[in-house]
This record gives sequence, C-alpha cells and structure tokens, in this order.
Amino acid sequence: MPISGSPKKLAQDIADGFLSLSSPQLRQYTAADLKTIQIHLAMVSRELRGQQIPLDNLPAIKAKQMRLSRLRQAETVLLAHCKKKRISL
Repeated sequence: MPISGSPKKLAQDIADGFLSLSSPQLRQYTAADLKTIQIHLAMVSRELRGQQIPLDNLPAIKAKQMRLSRLRQAETVLLAHCKKKRISL
C-alpha cells in the first residue's frame, strides 16, 4: 500500500507526536515505501538538529529534544521491522 499523503508530513507528524510507528502498521508498506519513510525521517531529523535555540529558552530546548527522541524511536522501530522481515534498506 503506498504512503497516503506526503512522506515528509508523515515524518513531521511522528516528530510532533501525532503519529507513532509500530511493526503491525509498517506491514502494509512495500520496501520502497519503507526506504522513503527512512529518508524523510532522517531529513526531518537533520532539519531539527539545525535549529538554533537560545540556551535560556528551556521549554523550547526540551521540545526539540523530545521531537528528536520520537524520530530516533521511529527509526529504530523501522529498522527493527526491516531486519525482522529481511528487507534491506
């Protein structure tokens, strides 16, 4: 099943906490779709790491780190699913 909507928007929704990836959810995607999701997770992660936040703005720093944490967790779930199903990315 192809990715519905924009893959970048999917990655941003994961970062913002509106969506989380799970192995049963990933079963519906093809290997090419999983590769696309991985690329966009990395792209959004790179954009987040590039943001400059003042050191005195602790809530913004915490929010940025939480978004990065969600992206790392999603990428870990994605890679574990691909390893289990023997899908090479």
